[in-house]
Amino acid sequence: MNKDKALEELFLAHKPHFDDSDAFMALLTKRLDAVEYIKQHQEATIRRYKIAMVVAFVAGIISGAIAIAYILSAPMTAPVFTFDSQIAVLQWLSENSRFIAVAAISLLMTFGITAFISNVQEIITMRYAMHGAKV
Repeated sequence: MNKDKALEELFLAHKPHFDDSDAFMALLTKRLDAVEYIKQHQEATIRRYKIAMVVAFVAGIISGAIAIAYILSAPMTAPVFTFDSQIAVLQWLSENSRFIAVAAISLLMTFGITAFISNVQEIITMRYAMHGAKV
């Protein structure tokens, strides 16, 4: 309790001196300009992130759709990829290539959608932190 009283007395005893000098105003203007520059830079960065995310998302959807369309349009008996080998593992891969390709594409698309949603949430969090409660 004594520390709080001492701290309160210290603040009450301090009388800051403000003057309207041109140097103070110039320094204040310079600092405000720097803050505005940083704010504009952050907004531009977030805008670039959004554009890059949308482009990557659209490219992923298009390439995934093309890959799935190819796999579904090919005959069921035709393997997606083949190996001309007598090794049992490679023959098994050739026989199950359609299932492996569909599973790999599904996993990649799931990862891509999850990453997209995560990035959107991060951008929203960054915007909220930058603008406060304006969002």
